[in-house]
Amino acid sequence: MKTMGPPKVELPSPKNFLKKHSMEKTLPPKKKFDWNEPRKPPVPLRTDHPVMGIRSEKNFINTNAADVILGVTKKPKPIYVDKRTGDKHDLETSGLFPKYINKKDYGVTPEYICKRNEEVKKAQEEYDKYIQENLRKAAMKRLSDEEREAVLQGLKKNWEEVHKEFQSLSVFIDSIPKKIRKQKLEEKMKQLEHDIGVIEKHRIIYIANK
Repeated sequence: MKTMGPPKVELPSPKNFLKKHSMEKTLPPKKKFDWNEPRKPPVPLRTDHPVMGIRSEKNFINTNAADVILGVTKKPKPIYVDKRTGDKHDLETSGLFPKYINKKDYGVTPEYICKRNEEVKKAQEEYDKYIQENLRKAAMKRLSDEEREAVLQGLKKNWEEVHKEFQSLSVFIDSIPKKIRKQKLEEKMKQLEHDIGVIEKHRIIYIANK
């Protein structure tokens, strides 16, 4: 009730109250007894005697001797004794008998493991290929002196344009849009000055290929 809330069940109707004898089991309907139904055979009388004198012509001695001679010799079950009192135990289930190393497929890698190893190897090769491709795409490229100089001049030109726009602002900043515009221009000039300083400071510059 703490997690799911009160149970939403339909309340029982007042009309469906427990009535007298409503829980008693109903008996099957009565059937008329029929004397003609089949019955069990009658019990033999005391004067009845069983049939006697019937003899079989089968020679049980010769039959048993032939079964023993032609039958397969029963091998004794291998056992081992672990105490001097003669406690016997099954040898096959004890682990002392080399049962599994005599199998034909002993020491052979199962087929499902070979298949799984191939799938893992294939997935690893695809992953390595993907990593090498990303590394090749993200390889660093060195800027030449001409490109460095062109980037530097472009940044200085942008800074001059932003500075000129900043100088054209009104002296009195008396509204919120003017303050926001002034802040944006100051941030842009600061970022351009930082970029220009980095390029002028470092002669060799590498960029990542995207």
